[in-house]
Amino acid sequence: MSQTSVALLGATGSIGSQTLEVLRREPERFRLTAIAGGGGNIERLIAIAREFQVLQIGVPSNELREVLLSALPGSHVVVGDEGLKELASSADTIVNAVVGFAGLPVTLAALEAGKRLALANKESLIAAAPLVERVRHTPGAELLPIDSEHCAIHQALAGASSATGYRDVRRLILTASGGPFRGWTSEALDGVTKDKALAHPTWTMGPKITIDSSTLMNKGLEVLEASALFGIGVDRVDVVIHPQSIVHSMVEYVDGSVIAQLSKPDMRLPIAYCLGMPERLDHAWGALDFREPLTLEFSPPDLTNFPALPLAYEAARIGGVAPAWMSAANEVAVAAFLADRISWRQIVEVVSLTLSRYEPVGLTSLSELLEADARARQVATANLPQ
Repeated sequence: MSQTSVALLGATGSIGSQTLEVLRREPERFRLTAIAGGGGNIERLIAIAREFQVLQIGVPSNELREVLLSALPGSHVVVGDEGLKELASSADTIVNAVVGFAGLPVTLAALEAGKRLALANKESLIAAAPLVERVRHTPGAELLPIDSEHCAIHQALAGASSATGYRDVRRLILTASGGPFRGWTSEALDGVTKDKALAHPTWTMGPKITIDSSTLMNKGLEVLEASALFGIGVDRVDVVIHPQSIVHSMVEYVDGSVIAQLSKPDMRLPIAYCLGMPERLDHAWGALDFREPLTLEFSPPDLTNFPALPLAYEAARIGGVAPAWMSAANEVAVAAFLADRISWRQIVEVVSLTLSRYEPVGLTSLSELLEADARARQVATANLPQ
């Protein structure tokens, strides 16, 4: 069996750590050849490089580059966005687990190089859907979603025809656990603390995505991501609350049939699916025992107390760079909440106010998108309560 080389960008985060677990189980099938990580956990990055004997490493700054070269003599250490782009074309499969808009250069570079991109960075696709769509058609390029919901949709669409624009599909149904505040009253939500918001009932994730899950902004971003990934308008993408997180998403066909993907919540399953395609890795992560009682509940989302979800649909209807504008504003607001500068409720208030001041611009190049992103962050920062 020939080995598949893997570049793991965002190696020290939650998705990165779980990707490493998958790779450890398949040393003959996969070889980790490149890694990148932020500056907050440099010792972890060094430990990964030593364990997997990785020589290509990406870091955010020249100062960290010197730290890496001192600890790992002989390594090829690259810096910043240009470094990430270099690593994103260096392996057969690129796992993009970089957090936030910073993952965009990885997405574009990997697809431009005709690589398989296992994407865990939804913001880059949402913000730059038209730019990503162009490079998806590069010979050899393949885009597979690591998000459990979109991975489920990918599997459930196996019997549908993309050549016909999925005319036989009535709608995509994304499931949401509801986060830590499912069922809370408006009065209770006024007292949300950072610790409570970071305590997700089902998944273990990084702080940014965990906060997004608590506001349902994460699900709003996933609606936009599903539309971009599968070329289906947001009017055919619905969300239902499913607190057990067993049904990871569903596809409803025009004849009334519904195909769903079920498993215990375990991110190693979609990671392994993306790495192994078209084969499935034989590890049974997330396997269910149907001899045991199983309860599956579904309900509509509470759009009054969780207005982030309708806000995402509004951004999609506006079009242009409005999704990028909303995503950038959300990153600013979440960072402010995590820094104890604003309350939990003010996260979506800041995003809504920023979107209401949206300034339409063209989206024909990466430079235009970067300008729009910077402008959105500027407006969002100005909208933060003083």
